[in-house]
Amino acid sequence: MVFSSQDGLVYLMVVTAAADSSLSDLELDRIGVLVDRLPIFENYSRAQLSDVAGNCLDLMREVDDLNRVLDIALKTLPTRLHDTAYALCVEIAAVDLELEQEELRWLEMVRDRLSIDRLTTAAIEVGARARLRKE
Repeated sequence: MVFSSQDGLVYLMVVTAAADSSLSDLELDRIGVLVDRLPIFENYSRAQLSDVAGNCLDLMREVDDLNRVLDIALKTLPTRLHDTAYALCVEIAAVDLELEQEELRWLEMVRDRLSIDRLTTAAIEVGARARLRKE
């Protein structure tokens, strides 16, 4: 199987959704919405999403080290997509408006491995909060 950058982004979103030990319908729905709407996923089908998400979940069950899953995802991503990857992770983590410690640790691990500067990550985080805020 050829693993694309889009597949890597899906892996990151799935692991982010599962980081707090639960994969909510809200998080899964948001992943689907992002894949359907974002230009980076143009020509990426729901069938691909389902297959890749399933493969990611299987891998997470097999290995007890999220670094391995992160390595697989990051190998596919060119540097120009690092901020996109982090933004997608933040979007998924924040969709339920509650960030658990596990999710915060995962986001920190992703941020550090992507070598994104603090100003950029802060802007991404503030943007997510502004988009997802309720009255």
